[in-house]
Amino acid sequence: MIKSCATIALVPEITAGPWIYWNDLEQSLAHASSLGFDAVELFTASADALDVNETKLMVEKYNLKIAAVGTGAGKVIHGLTLTDPDAAIRKKAIEFIESMITFGAAFGAPAIIGSMQGNVVAGVEREQAMQWLADGLNQLGKHAASLGVKLIYEPLNRYETNLINTLGDGVQFLKSRQIQHVGLLADLFHMNIEEADMAASIKASGDLVIHVHFADSNRRPVGNGHSDFREVAKVLKETNYTGYVSAEAFAWPNPEAAATQTIQSFNQYFNQ
Repeated sequence: MIKSCATIALVPEITAGPWIYWNDLEQSLAHASSLGFDAVELFTASADALDVNETKLMVEKYNLKIAAVGTGAGKVIHGLTLTDPDAAIRKKAIEFIESMITFGAAFGAPAIIGSMQGNVVAGVEREQAMQWLADGLNQLGKHAASLGVKLIYEPLNRYETNLINTLGDGVQFLKSRQIQHVGLLADLFHMNIEEADMAASIKASGDLVIHVHFADSNRRPVGNGHSDFREVAKVLKETNYTGYVSAEAFAWPNPEAAATQTIQSFNQYFNQ
């Protein structure tokens, strides 16, 4: 069964970002639970920003799961990426992500690498940057596997990275570099920009797609843009996808309305 999920951001530095709920964890969990969401996706400033045991109790109180944890604070707050030319910064990036993997694994949740992948920067050969990325993902994938979870790698659109922009390129990268314990995130906002056919791309990626981000063409909650998700939903059902469809979308016009719109759209596409 495909499961619904809403994002919660607890990082003040990312207030312009695409997350449904903000700041108040318990209030967000209570509202998500009242709407019938299956899980939440957490974005925290660090691995120790929340007490694991307290958070477990709170999540259980509202009959929710944690679907995944984001690592973007590593870049936003600390400027860390896996492809930085400075080896010391790359090392710190790996350490930060490892700590987030450990935090997520306490809930059985994978960590997501999006913005922390970085870019090919001036003065660095593309192959060198790709090798740094592969080395980082390999090390982090092994750490995740040791804790019983996978790692999620997210292709981003061309305006956010010049590394990997499509699911197909992500598949080829993981396979050609023999990267283990790492799956792909199909972000429907990024895919709307980069993919000729979102559904076909997801189908071709097979079981490497282990997480989905659910947002419309303008990154507002699904139903507020022009993307048509009927074929995407059909493919996910046909390929027996059983992961989360998580709303990484702007809290437009406000968190409560955005969450309500999201669950209505989720039910429209996945529960009919």
